[in-house]
Amino acid sequence: MQASLPEVYLARHGETAWTLTGQHTGRTDIPLTAHGEHNAMSLRQRLNGVTFAKVFVSPLGRARRTCELAGFGDTGKIVADLQEWDYGDYEGRRTADIRRERPDWDLFRDGCPGGESVAAVGARADRVIARLRAIDGNVLLFSHGHFLRVLAARWLGLPADKARLFVLSTAALSILGYEHNLSEPAIRLWNDDRHVVEEYREPVEKRGNL
Repeated sequence: MQASLPEVYLARHGETAWTLTGQHTGRTDIPLTAHGEHNAMSLRQRLNGVTFAKVFVSPLGRARRTCELAGFGDTGKIVADLQEWDYGDYEGRRTADIRRERPDWDLFRDGCPGGESVAAVGARADRVIARLRAIDGNVLLFSHGHFLRVLAARWLGLPADKARLFVLSTAALSILGYEHNLSEPAIRLWNDDRHVVEEYREPVEKRGNL
């Protein structure tokens, strides 16, 4: 009987104020919203019972906080290559605003002035993949939307610019794995956010007097 094949679980960090406004959030260390923290905690139940040989996390605070709230703060190892895309001059800006200046701009084709090219992010993803494929067992990653999309594309052997095909929501869970053997990489789950609560209300005791 064939042994089970290893899987790589991808957890995108929870909601932040800039994910709500659509601003590019690269290296800015912005915290989770209350809603984002709540949905990060919901990952704990989704991942309950899964055994991981390694847990890796981006050094940025929103990813580390998601890792902690999901119950892996004590085991998560920081890996610099899991950071979000460096958006350079476009940090904090929205795609719609950038396209007023550059109508044909596409992140996954053009990269960012003063930041990372598509090739640079793809190279980071390749280094992560090489590390993952040397591990015997399941691995859990806490990282960021655009980087994880590039990681998925490169896992499949696609060019990094094909990451545009993989939309990913905050606090969503995805799984990279294989079909029949280790020579057949596949996506086994993508953008699963069934655990995410669409509307979150702070507990009454935190709201203060109305």
